[in-house]
Amino acid sequence: MKDKCGIVGIYSNDSSKEVAPSIYYALYALQHRGQESAGIATYNDINGINYYCGMGLVADVFKDYEIQKLDGYVGIGHVRYSTTGQSKLENSQPFVTDFEGGYIAMAHNGDIVNSKQLRMQLERKGYEFNSDTDSEVLCYLIKEVHSQSDNMIDTFEKISRMIIGSYSLVILINNELYIVRDPKGMKPLVIAKKGDTFIAASETVAFDVLSADFIRDLEPGEIISVVDGNISSHILEIADETQNARCMFEYVYFARPDSVIDKQSVFDTRLKIGRYLYDEFPFDADLVVPVPDSAIPAAIGYSRASGIPYGEGLIKNRYVGRTFIMPTQEEREMAVKLKLNPLKSGLEGKDIVLIDDSIVRGTTSAELINILKEAGANKIYLLIGCPPVVAPCFYGVAMASKEELIAANNTIEEMREKIGANALGYISIDSLVKAIGMDKEELCLGCLTEDYPTYLPHDLEVETYYKFY
Repeated sequence: MKDKCGIVGIYSNDSSKEVAPSIYYALYALQHRGQESAGIATYNDINGINYYCGMGLVADVFKDYEIQKLDGYVGIGHVRYSTTGQSKLENSQPFVTDFEGGYIAMAHNGDIVNSKQLRMQLERKGYEFNSDTDSEVLCYLIKEVHSQSDNMIDTFEKISRMIIGSYSLVILINNELYIVRDPKGMKPLVIAKKGDTFIAASETVAFDVLSADFIRDLEPGEIISVVDGNISSHILEIADETQNARCMFEYVYFARPDSVIDKQSVFDTRLKIGRYLYDEFPFDADLVVPVPDSAIPAAIGYSRASGIPYGEGLIKNRYVGRTFIMPTQEEREMAVKLKLNPLKSGLEGKDIVLIDDSIVRGTTSAELINILKEAGANKIYLLIGCPPVVAPCFYGVAMASKEELIAANNTIEEMREKIGANALGYISIDSLVKAIGMDKEELCLGCLTEDYPTYLPHDLEVETYYKFY
């Protein structure tokens, strides 16, 4: 599975300060959120907006580009995984286009469910698209609505009633910075300060690398504007009409364990997941082994609760880049072995509790079980720190279709047989909710329950009309 993106926005009250290097390092800290492309846009009073985007990791994109060329005291940055739109340069962000005699640059984390319908409406008004992403749709929508309102807060108020889906945004309009979180708070967004510099990012780990002081999470439906050095906050009116739906996968898998999201420590949440897994599945085994890296805290939690020693039975090759599609089963198995190699001396003849964060199609789990058994493991009890994924996500998680989801089409016992484990257990939804530490009604659990927090157009293809204000 892949999350949508990571975003950063920085504003310095010192117009002589260059923010691009700080954006670069913040994006580096958010690299886990997107590895397909990266980009930075900045503003200075002499040249206006400067920007550069490229395909690949942050370090690769800017390897042969002098970051100092992106001079400016205010700027935004983006790392991307594709969910809506293909993996190509035209879809990289930030998007930049002309705007009211100047320019707008925008970076987006999330997914706009009704983007196809909105795109058709914009095309009828004469807009020409360079990409196939929902983010460009959103950028042009801001431009269109603002042309009729001439006020950014009013623009966001109107747009919030037109779009369906998830969005955390950092928007640069000439020298003005806007930070926006959708009314349901689906995607994380946090703010910090360092001296006279104001910073927004997808996760708190971006602040750690910059030695910035964390302030707080944006509230669902909150807009923060930084104009002429003045910071102000506004809550969208529609936020009062909606129920929060924070993505539970941020805590299970996507966010770095050293992040804090909506006041909840990701690491502590994953420790609790492991503890509750033991409460529900108290196996007698010789070793608790994680599938690195996201399942490591849960494995530690299970080990502490059970008293069974924790061990690294799978060693991750940290120089393997993006996952790529392999044409044959033999090559797919080889790709898994390239990423994860068994520590045979610690596995031979032992009963293993194997902890993983989630199962989507089940093919990788089956290959891992096979690797461990070939390494000499005796019994393998596979425990999953996320309840069965039975439905696709429409809010920014690139997930398989329902036909491809193993849990949507098989019983637990059927899955166990297909995967080849001696036992298979999933954490319950109630235990997951308890581990996260929020009310169930505060979370988006749509991929687990098929109870989605927003209206979904039929097959996401139905012609739906939205009035432009």
